[in-house]
Amino acid sequence: MKKESLKKFAYLSIAAAVVTIGLKFFAYLYTGSMGLLSDALESCVNLVAAVVALIMIHISEKPADEGHEFGHTKAEYFSSAIEGSLILVAAFSIIWSAVPRLIAPQPIENVGLGLLISTSASLVNLGVSLVLISNGKIRKSLLLEADGKHLMTDVWTSAGVIAGVLIVKLTGFLILDPVIAVLVALNIIWTGFILLKRSANGLMDASITEEELKKVKQYLDGLKTDTIEYHSLMTRQAGQRKFISLHLLIPGEWSVQQGHDFAEKIEETIEDMFSEPVTVSSHIEPIEDPASMRDIGIDRKKLTENNLSSLSNSQKKRI
Repeated sequence: MKKESLKKFAYLSIAAAVVTIGLKFFAYLYTGSMGLLSDALESCVNLVAAVVALIMIHISEKPADEGHEFGHTKAEYFSSAIEGSLILVAAFSIIWSAVPRLIAPQPIENVGLGLLISTSASLVNLGVSLVLISNGKIRKSLLLEADGKHLMTDVWTSAGVIAGVLIVKLTGFLILDPVIAVLVALNIIWTGFILLKRSANGLMDASITEEELKKVKQYLDGLKTDTIEYHSLMTRQAGQRKFISLHLLIPGEWSVQQGHDFAEKIEETIEDMFSEPVTVSSHIEPIEDPASMRDIGIDRKKLTENNLSSLSNSQKKRI
């Protein structure tokens, strides 16, 4: 199945970052707000993250080659890990920048126009982040979802900053500006942590979702008879691509062609269950042979009473 390129979304993210950086730095220079400066700094991180995402998309969309026979789709996880790390960097930089203002609060000037500019930048980020997150979920791309969530943290940062500036203007409590900046930073640290966790799971060959696995198992269970079984169903997610493998236990009296046709039909049916790319591979074994039970899982084991006990009654009669 041919994948739609994700590069257009990366270019959209880069354009949004450039626009918001310009708007937010202008708002900071106009008002002198520490919160608005921290907001602008986070947008700089967004730009770096968007460029990294574009590079990783380019790598992940490369076809399989001799050195990477399963493709390059895992490159997405490196991008999302970088995104998560940059979110944490942005959060700590906000806290670092706010400390001097906590010690010596400074007045904020020209609030009206500054907030209008910052709000405009936030609306740009909000629109782009919603596009990235929704398309990331539709296309099963953690990279797009991570980039969208990164931008969404920027939106929340801006919302907190805008609220802080307004409160300072209305109450005169100057220390609230850096305090709110710190609170917003602590909030987005959690988002960075979650992205890092998901990226680590992907790099460690996490299985497909429980809902997707249940769908595959229901289909395979419907094929079971006294002479047909399956085992060693294993799955993993590599970026947008899924890998599914299983062993089919069929009557030993079947011809090679019969077994091949049966396996081909099963593989094609499972592939059709998903809208994103999926690679299904099956291994045919004679159901009568006890050795067929030696390779349940990733390691080949000696035949013991434990794996013999997992055989159906019809299989046991054949041994």
